[in-house]
Amino acid sequence: MRTTLYIIRGVFILVCAGAGLAAARIIQAALPLGYRGFFAVFADVDYMLILSVGIGLVAVLLDVWLGRRSPALLIAVFAGIIVGGMLAFFAASAASVLFPDFTNADYAKAATLLAWVILTYLSVSVILQTKDNFRFVIPYVEFHRQTRGERPIFLDTSAVIDGRIADLVKTGFIQDQLVIPSFVLSELQAVADSSVRSRRVRGRRGLDILSELRNTPGVTVKILESEGGDEPVDQRLVRLALSADGRILTTDYNLKKVAEVHGVEVINLNDMANSLRPVVLPGESLRVTIIKVGEEPEQGVGFLEDGTMVVVENGRSRIGKAVNVTVTSVLQTSAGRMIFGKPEG
Repeated sequence: MRTTLYIIRGVFILVCAGAGLAAARIIQAALPLGYRGFFAVFADVDYMLILSVGIGLVAVLLDVWLGRRSPALLIAVFAGIIVGGMLAFFAASAASVLFPDFTNADYAKAATLLAWVILTYLSVSVILQTKDNFRFVIPYVEFHRQTRGERPIFLDTSAVIDGRIADLVKTGFIQDQLVIPSFVLSELQAVADSSVRSRRVRGRRGLDILSELRNTPGVTVKILESEGGDEPVDQRLVRLALSADGRILTTDYNLKKVAEVHGVEVINLNDMANSLRPVVLPGESLRVTIIKVGEEPEQGVGFLEDGTMVVVENGRSRIGKAVNVTVTSVLQTSAGRMIFGKPEG
């Protein structure tokens, strides 16, 4: 892959050189004989060769520097360079008409070059600072965030192994394209091949969930080939979602925090499950089966059908029995929701 990329970059430099030579000949044919104005410099073959190769090298350097960055940033930089060059060209053309004596002077070329640098810098700076108000999409530019189309949802290993994504997709709630990067699939396969039985079972369950997702009608699941790297899987997933303006679906709390720092939207299955649980208020009555002792003396613990833990005062003696409980308080934590109550009667 790297060798192919080097060959493409070399061919690109040669194409730039050929384009510069062709442009010089075209300009020579277009300018009148004896012309000594500003555009005469572009008719010089040596100058155009150096300029075109220089532009090609700058483009390659930008490609290397921006290779793993957001496409929006890359396009914004090139758009700024193009806009700055056009502004400098029009400014030079206007100056040649309005101030012919100035443009014929020796220092006019230096002034024009300085104007080109300043205008290009300003254009790049303005576009980079306002790029969030536009969406740079090849081959079109789409304005207004409200008009954006579907955004891909990138699945991480924990979300696939969790399995609830399959049931969620079947409800039709998620209609955007689901994307599984190849490095996530490789990690999932490594878990399925683990020598530890518990990990092996979880990995195989994840592969079964992927197969189920791909066979679900109305769902688009794409396996995205991605180059290998030394970065951790979570960082590569965040970088990929950032470059594609996508979202990440996960159950990993730490991944959620890292993604939010980078400005990537995250869908956390645990948060969704907590938000969909029915609201329970103090004073309401619940029926719950106490199955084990609590941490405090005389406490018993039971669970609702959705998995919510219910801590019952004086419930230790009622283990194994279904009792009516009056809710006294509700505690919401990052791990979920806990309900505290006391037996009725």
